[in-house]
Amino acid sequence: MADIPNTPEAPLESQSDPKPRKNPIQRLVVHAFKRTLKRGLRPALNRLLVHYSQVGDPVVFDNDTFPWVRRLEAGFSDIRQEALTLYDLRDCLPTFHEVSPYQKRISKGDNWKTAWLHGFGHDSEVAQSLCPRTTALLAEVPDLQTALFSMLSPGTHIPKHRGVYKGLINFHLALVVPKEADRCRMAVGDETVSWREGHAYVFDDTNPHEVWNETGDERIVLMLQFHRPFRSPGHQLSKLFLWVLQITPYLRKPRQNVLESDERLRKVAEERGLLKAT
Repeated sequence: MADIPNTPEAPLESQSDPKPRKNPIQRLVVHAFKRTLKRGLRPALNRLLVHYSQVGDPVVFDNDTFPWVRRLEAGFSDIRQEALTLYDLRDCLPTFHEVSPYQKRISKGDNWKTAWLHGFGHDSEVAQSLCPRTTALLAEVPDLQTALFSMLSPGTHIPKHRGVYKGLINFHLALVVPKEADRCRMAVGDETVSWREGHAYVFDDTNPHEVWNETGDERIVLMLQFHRPFRSPGHQLSKLFLWVLQITPYLRKPRQNVLESDERLRKVAEERGLLKAT
């Protein structure tokens, strides 16, 4: 799966993780892809995608634009309880940059924990087993690309950053929000959002955004990415971009890290009797 959750614009060619051998066509495609990004053609791609967008190009979307959003809000209590089950296992959960090393500029220490339900082409069987109701509700989201619980520790600041391209749209469902809600907020473009438990926010993360938790309490949201609805040929262009991204180190390494974190979660869940030992 090609996921780009809250992604800073890190250069693809700067990474040093081992590279599996690619066939000649893959090498040519990746080389052309990197040259395209270096030449600044990504803004042109984004403008083209906006042209074919079926939902316009707002910074923050009206929730009624996507009918399934209200169904997830209605399932808030079940989703929250399952998120808290995983939060109790947070010592074995990876931070955001432990999954995606390219996020080290915005994710540091143990302040931003993640529990992946689906990411980088991988369904987390362990997390989904522990969160059956959430998993059932996610099946109603068309073209879901990423699903995780994002857990932000007290006093955490995520610096300003932006996503890679407009083919994906971000969704947050606030599950656990500090009492001082005005001190736990997200700025997206020129808009500032303070989360409210049980309420969803849908936004375009290609706009610069920044997050603060200036309280003494944890903040937990269900974070999704899903494909923007397009008219043809926007859909095909978007999928082509993601296909190429999948064969770069930018997504290969995180995919492996998600698999490894899933196995760590399985071991701890079995030790605590949350899952039957396999």
